[in-house]
Amino acid sequence: MKITTRFWVSLILSLPMLIEMVLMPFTHWMLPGGQVTMLVLTTIVMLISARPFLSSAWASFQKHHSNMDTLIAVGTGTAYVYSIYAMFTGRAVFFESAAFVITFVLLGQVFEEKMRDNASSSIEKLMDLQAKDALVKRNGEFVKLPLSEIVTGDLISVKPGQKIAVDGEIVTGSTTIDEAMVTGESMPVSKRVGDDVIGSTMNMSGSFVFKAKKVGNDTMLAQIVTLVKKAQSSQAPIQQLTDRVSDVFVPIVLVVAVLTFLIWYVFIGHDVANSLIFAVSVVVIACPCALGLATPTALMVGTGRGAKLGILIKDGEVLERANDVDTIVFDKTGTITVGQPKVTDIIGDNQQVLMVAARLESGSEHPLALAILGEADRQHFEVTAVENFEAVSGKGVQALVDGQQAFVGNERLLHDYEITDDLKQKMTQLQDEAKTVVLVGLQQQIIGLIAIQDTPKDTSAAAMAALKVRGLRTVMLTGDNEHVAQAIAKEVGIDEVIANVLPAEKADQIKDLQAKHTVAFVGDGINDAPALTTADVGIAMGAGTDIAIDAGGIVLVKNDLRDVDMALALSKKTFNRIKLNLFWAFVYNVLGIPVAAGVFYSFGFILSPEIAGVAMALSSLSVVISSVLLGRTKLAYNV
Repeated sequence: MKITTRFWVSLILSLPMLIEMVLMPFTHWMLPGGQVTMLVLTTIVMLISARPFLSSAWASFQKHHSNMDTLIAVGTGTAYVYSIYAMFTGRAVFFESAAFVITFVLLGQVFEEKMRDNASSSIEKLMDLQAKDALVKRNGEFVKLPLSEIVTGDLISVKPGQKIAVDGEIVTGSTTIDEAMVTGESMPVSKRVGDDVIGSTMNMSGSFVFKAKKVGNDTMLAQIVTLVKKAQSSQAPIQQLTDRVSDVFVPIVLVVAVLTFLIWYVFIGHDVANSLIFAVSVVVIACPCALGLATPTALMVGTGRGAKLGILIKDGEVLERANDVDTIVFDKTGTITVGQPKVTDIIGDNQQVLMVAARLESGSEHPLALAILGEADRQHFEVTAVENFEAVSGKGVQALVDGQQAFVGNERLLHDYEITDDLKQKMTQLQDEAKTVVLVGLQQQIIGLIAIQDTPKDTSAAAMAALKVRGLRTVMLTGDNEHVAQAIAKEVGIDEVIANVLPAEKADQIKDLQAKHTVAFVGDGINDAPALTTADVGIAMGAGTDIAIDAGGIVLVKNDLRDVDMALALSKKTFNRIKLNLFWAFVYNVLGIPVAAGVFYSFGFILSPEIAGVAMALSSLSVVISSVLLGRTKLAYNV
């Protein structure tokens, strides 16, 4: 039976007992049928919802071990069996304790299962990014074929706006291709005959024909999928603190309970019933109600607090790993930077240079053209049509602007047009700053320059400063070139740069860093998915791809890099609260065991199972209060 079904069965059957417990002190309302109804409801919970816990506990017992399931089985089983005994001897029962523990533990498992399902769905989403078909040359002409029929050596035609089907090499034509989703390169890349192309990337401008070199499972996208699967399956679940402690705690409790019975029955001479009551009190006071609540309540409060702050923490394992992180690795494009090129500098007559460039680029979908048009729109320029528009292969475009020959393009235009020394010097300076320079001219004379760059987000520098305050080392890991990466790193204050890294290499770079450090990786793109799942803590930007979001253990909904520091602080506080809850739950129970065993009997103080049940409830209440207080702790940006 599914965990979700078991949870709903347990919740629905526990609610009537909860209602009675809440209302009885004020209205004296009791559940119809009283203890018999409670017996029936709890029996169904134990048979349906608790069965896997009982089976797991028995399996662990056979291997001479104990775990959280052992605690649940012993606590709920003892509460259930003793309540049946108490019902027939006129004593108070605590069936509801058994039902409530099962309900809360199952609630935590429902959350965990949902997160695992989300992670596995990321693989399917990756494969959806592939082109479904392609124009393949067969018998002298290009025909549309499904991806599965493409073989190595096929000639494939690609038009502007189409996805590239598989990995290959251009044999005719030239174009620009947006490879950001795979390589992390912020600017579209110019391609000509002999250059490699990557499957699933987007052709931006020209038409070309390429030869298929890698198909099926050999393509770069397929390799990314393999890396994500491998990384996900290689991460063994972290053993819960409660399991480690319960491996010792549970046997001790059971031994103490047996010794308590023997001492009172054999050595002191009490009857079987009274001796059994002492033994049951020991087990009941050590019942894992508080232990069962310690983790899920802190997680619910901590993750709820995070959600309000725009920080989604997916599971408890992330909390534990986040405490040990000493190195934060960042993707560049879309994570540290905006992810979209924008105009940073206009050299020359601002209005004239921008107007000429915008008019010539008005019909283009190229990212650099869109950056120029965006700046013209920001400055409220009205862009009018041009005449005799013509693309100049490998250089740019030209047209008549108000009767004058105008052109916009790259530095290859320097071979054909005149430029002043000042403009040439300024162009070199802008290129040294890792900016793409567009040349603008009229009548054979270059009149100005437009510098375009994928700029850092407003919060990037503050985020790095906050992490340094925390004593963490920052690294940029990017597919972009070294020159651009170093310029961005210097601007925002990153300690180290690893550039020119292919997607398949990102996870390997993370592994290399993990040899000496505990690593968190922050990314947003498809190419970041393997690194996100390989890192000790994967942090995905909320504005990133679904693949990255599913692969990350933490998601920053607001897309604000300062939330990396906030997420680490929240994770640390939440995990520390879980440890505090577990500590007090154990200490509370351990201190209560001697009292339950009758150590103070000679002083007239007896802890009956009924009182032990109340004490058990109070320990649970203390854990809940502790978790609620977590929601009131202060969290603020360091910088």
